[in-house]
Amino acid sequence: MSEATAQLLQQRFSAERLGTYQAAVGGDLNQAVALYEWNAAMSGAFWITLGHVEVLVRNAMHRQLTDWSTRTYREPRWYLDPGGALDERRHQQIAKAREQATRDRRQETPGRVVAELTFGFWPFLLTRTYDRSLWPHLRGAWPGQRLRRDVHGPLADLHELRNRIGHHEPIYNRPLKELHTKALDLACWTCPDTGAWIASRCQVLTVLQTRPWTVRAPQPPPQRRGQRRPVRR
Repeated sequence: MSEATAQLLQQRFSAERLGTYQAAVGGDLNQAVALYEWNAAMSGAFWITLGHVEVLVRNAMHRQLTDWSTRTYREPRWYLDPGGALDERRHQQIAKAREQATRDRRQETPGRVVAELTFGFWPFLLTRTYDRSLWPHLRGAWPGQRLRRDVHGPLADLHELRNRIGHHEPIYNRPLKELHTKALDLACWTCPDTGAWIASRCQVLTVLQTRPWTVRAPQPPPQRRGQRRPVRR
């Protein structure tokens, strides 16, 4: 890449945005642009896998909540909260999802409402707040996972990653291999066969092998004459 192209990209994408990448590679602008490109490629690869996992997990939770609400309250639309289990913030999110699901005079269906709920809605249903009210009815979505926090932790981490990708933020400095494992584990806990299908199409590890940089350790300031170097212990 020519120096002129690198400087043009710095101008158009902003020095502040590329500055994060420059700091990671020791200040070299060309390497910063290469890292920026790689970050975009990794974001794209992860976005596909996260999308599959999100849809799989939310549909599994939707089925569990539907069965519970139907059995207990004879109301399959669990999001109407017939038992009063949800907090006010969840009610607001559901109201917004219902409004969006019925725009342009479309008929409301549970599937449309679920599709309009944001990714962040689902991890919150697995917080300690709902340990006794919802978790006993949701745990069936992940056979073999007895502890709520073991499911909530990975799902919350994936939600944070998705938000960073959605806002075009750096993810090169995230534990990508661990997040990849969490995504596929969560998918396989939900449905082993679907999890295997997602894994077979996931390109995260392939892109990870092409990472164009190595983090440079911060360099100590130059020593002045007569200044003693600190003793390493």
